[in-house]
Amino acid sequence: MKKTVQVTAAVCINEQDEVLCALRSPIMTLPNLWEFPGGKVEEGETPEESLIREIKEELGCTVEVHELIEDVMHEYPNVIVNLLTYRSTITEGMPLASEHAEIKWVPREQLRSLEWAPADIPTIDRLLAEKIDA
Repeated sequence: MKKTVQVTAAVCINEQDEVLCALRSPIMTLPNLWEFPGGKVEEGETPEESLIREIKEELGCTVEVHELIEDVMHEYPNVIVNLLTYRSTITEGMPLASEHAEIKWVPREQLRSLEWAPADIPTIDRLLAEKIDA
């Protein structure tokens, strides 16, 4: 039986309606795919606490976590990922890629131009649908 891993990710949107996207490095699993930054929830942590810790470790900045955008179960070849994406705001610091190959702000309507990790796609669908509804 495959292991299920709970993972959180931050969807940070700036004043220009650009979304913070992170490129997985060639040495990570799912290499060279884009994702929302975040990471595994450790034992004893809430998803929100995990996300604050992961963003501090990965990007060197502080986020405030807001509402849940999407709760996705995605089965990869060796693991099942339960990905919780949260709308988040950077409150301190500038994001810098330490674990990722690259990070960049992408206009919301151009999100589909990147090659995404499969578990992140439902969140992109939701973000693009919001834009139409707005």
